[in-house]
Amino acid sequence: MKKPEIDYILTTMLETHGNVSDLNITVDKPLQVESSGQLIAVPLQPLLEKLTPFQTEIFALNLINQDRRLCETLIREGSCDSSYYLTGKARFRVNIFSQRGYYSIVMRKLETRIPTIEDLKLPPAFHKMAEEKNGIILVTGATGSGKSTSLAALLDKVNNAKSIHVVTLEDPVEFVHPHKKATFNQRELGNDFDTFATGLRAALRQAPKVILVGEMRDRETVEIGLSAAETGHLVMSTLHTVDAGQTINRIIGMFDKDEEKQIRIRLTDTVRWIVCQRLLPKVGGGRVAAFEVMGTNLRIKDTILNGESEGKTFYEIIDAGEAFGMMTFDRCILNLYKDGLITEETAMAYSSRKAIVGRGIDQIKALKGEKTTSIEGLSLDEEYTKESEFDAFRGKKKK
Repeated sequence: MKKPEIDYILTTMLETHGNVSDLNITVDKPLQVESSGQLIAVPLQPLLEKLTPFQTEIFALNLINQDRRLCETLIREGSCDSSYYLTGKARFRVNIFSQRGYYSIVMRKLETRIPTIEDLKLPPAFHKMAEEKNGIILVTGATGSGKSTSLAALLDKVNNAKSIHVVTLEDPVEFVHPHKKATFNQRELGNDFDTFATGLRAALRQAPKVILVGEMRDRETVEIGLSAAETGHLVMSTLHTVDAGQTINRIIGMFDKDEEKQIRIRLTDTVRWIVCQRLLPKVGGGRVAAFEVMGTNLRIKDTILNGESEGKTFYEIIDAGEAFGMMTFDRCILNLYKDGLITEETAMAYSSRKAIVGRGIDQIKALKGEKTTSIEGLSLDEEYTKESEFDAFRGKKKK
């Protein structure tokens, strides 16, 4: 199998269905694409009903393209990350991994055009984030929730507005930023540096104003990131956490118990924004993003420093901080439901606090004149009187 054949197969997979986000190549399954969150088989000619281990391994080796480092990583660690460029069509982030002795491949499609904050309909707080001079901005969420895309839009805003040096450390490079006002140096894990920690340490000597770290994977990366933020850099990164409170706790949990107080103090001084993302099924097909946005104010800083307590949780502070650009998932989900973008079932399934979302949905329904309950047929008992109740009571007393 040669590159033209690989390109033909990938092109066919991309063009068979709309809104494709991932290509999936797995033993004993046909070629599949993920479209709007659902895996769909691709009818390739000649038809491949089930891929063999040999076919997936040959495909993987062609994607690795004789890269010795990737081969060694795949054998030693069981998986490796790389990128692939389909000329004139798309770029992919590639993960090749071993399962039950066979090789599987997942290829995430990367957009060639960098989206803007307006294109993605990101919360207004993203405009404030682009104005930050130092500190840490974290975008969190599950794999495939759009974290990298949101950060790319944020960096594009910086690129259009500021004449500064930006260094990115990525695995692999996903969005290639052109030099506009800012100067971009984009470094790829494996090719340009060996670990995020060493890449970040080196970035401190490269005079950047903004540093993008692909992922805060370990304690050392977090520690150097905090140091960079404390010395006047703006550090942007991602974590695999579901909300702002869990993000703070995950970072603190990377350190020893006796270091907890010091880390809390450092987080209080450096954290500027935490944005959490979830992709929800959209009415009519496709997906729509829901966000939780936490900025910093005195109450947030106090909670990071001393921990959450009753009546002083991150959720409650974010809910009360709408004037500061903050937003809970539940508020965002209710807005999506109000705009008709998601169903009631989706709103309830993805909510953080179901009781709050349930009440909110009932209020929205009432404003629209819709029923808020399925209970029907209730009426007053016309024959019931106080006298009959009194007679019944007297009868019981006599007995």
